[in-house]
Amino acid sequence: MALTFGGITSSIISPFIGNTLDKYGPKKTMIISIFFVAIGFLFRSQTQNLISLYIFTILMFLGVPGSTIMPASKLIITWFPKTTGRMMGGVTSGNNLGSAFAVPAIATLLTIFGWRLTHLVIGATLLVLLVIILLVVRDNDKKLIRKKYNLIESDKLIPPKLNVLKNIYKNQIFWLIISGMTLQQFLRFGVVSQLIPHFDQIGLSLSIASGLMIALSIAGASSKLIFGPLSEKITARIAFIVIMILQTLGILILLYSDSLIFIWISITIMGLGMGGVGALTPLVLSEIFGTKNLGQILGLSRVGLVAPAIAGPILAGLIYDNYNNYIYLFWIMIFLLLLSILCFISATLLHKKNTSNFPEK
Repeated sequence: MALTFGGITSSIISPFIGNTLDKYGPKKTMIISIFFVAIGFLFRSQTQNLISLYIFTILMFLGVPGSTIMPASKLIITWFPKTTGRMMGGVTSGNNLGSAFAVPAIATLLTIFGWRLTHLVIGATLLVLLVIILLVVRDNDKKLIRKKYNLIESDKLIPPKLNVLKNIYKNQIFWLIISGMTLQQFLRFGVVSQLIPHFDQIGLSLSIASGLMIALSIAGASSKLIFGPLSEKITARIAFIVIMILQTLGILILLYSDSLIFIWISITIMGLGMGGVGALTPLVLSEIFGTKNLGQILGLSRVGLVAPAIAGPILAGLIYDNYNNYIYLFWIMIFLLLLSILCFISATLLHKKNTSNFPEK
């Protein structure tokens, strides 16, 4: 429940963080946000009851949107306009690689020192990170950026009606993109959380199941490094369609897998499809709507995560309780992914039609 409350809080506050990001820049946004996360961890170390756990977790999640991909996206798109896809893929792969190092490190701290002291260590580490951000991050040197890359403002190449934030709620392309992104997130929240129980049900040992989940993470990190650079050649929109096709194919193979080799193949394909989402999401939005109000648009796009975050696990549990397997869950996910692909294809065609008289970015 604490994590559910935190996830809902993070999604709801994202548009406000996006507005702060556009108005005050990534550096200030990151400093304030990471401070909230650090304070949340420090307070959680003093938790005495369930209510305080909920409150301190919500406090921690208030800082999550402004300390992760949203400010990173703004910085990357600003500083690396010619290699945005490659840089975005490299930076966002840290989500997967960081987990590979952080999980065993924190597990060791928990074993040796207990959860209270571990929370204090994490909070203190984040405060150190604030100092690094103060010294390293630069987000306001526009003159140097233009001199270095000799670029025209990319927003000038976007049709005016696509670049007015106040009309975003009336924009068909925006809603198609958001719908597609939201629907495919049911895979992450509804299916991935149930993979270990599924592997157990079909007779796989815990060690093999753990190995499959590691393979999923490695494939996810690889996906960012593959599809980030690829988006520079085929556009982020097309790259997103490709990764959703991979997600669909991975689920389909898993559904009909009767041998361990095909299960490994399905998990690898699924990971390659899922991993690219983090890198491609900001690239798709900046590609279509420009960078002027990117923070607010990114924030709005995250509100849709509330639906799969709440409904995904509940749907998976209900299906298993009623049918004693996850087959129907997999078929529902395939259907949702096909809808996602259809949304992105429609958005791509509509964007192409609307920008036919404008030069490409």
